[in-house]
Amino acid sequence: MGKLFLLFAILPILEITLLIHVGEIIGGWNTVAIVIITAFLGAHLVRQQGLHTLMTAQQKMQGGTLPGQEMAEGLLLVIAGVMLVTPGFITDIFGIVLCLPLTRPLIAKAMLTRLVVRVVQNGSAQTNYSHSQTEYTSRSSNEGDIIEGEYETKDESIKQGLRKPD
Repeated sequence: MGKLFLLFAILPILEITLLIHVGEIIGGWNTVAIVIITAFLGAHLVRQQGLHTLMTAQQKMQGGTLPGQEMAEGLLLVIAGVMLVTPGFITDIFGIVLCLPLTRPLIAKAMLTRLVVRVVQNGSAQTNYSHSQTEYTSRSSNEGDIIEGEYETKDESIKQGLRKPD
């Protein structure tokens, strides 16, 4: 609750205060120009880094490895994109930090170490997730993809053979 309050109440007040202060120093139109330029540059940087992250994720998937690090970096890039197009200098700084290829992998790795994911492999559930060691395999046949799974019929009349499923 406290973090959301900071995000939605205090951060906009700080942004407005900083924009007014900078506007008094360099002028209102110059401040607006800086905000617009950072939005365009930020969008370009997010797009460039996003494409690079996507290509790396595809290479890992082709190699049979789950791209956990790349998925976390992709999420950080989405957050960075939102922050960079939001008017303000504080959000721009955080957006740039999340977008830089030097800091983003470190933040993503820290995020993944705190993440607990239930991964089901060979019928047993495992709660420890390691993005570098988890592998997946896929099978296909000439008839199309094979999807393995289990199902359970809930309707008792179908189980007993009294009626056919719809």
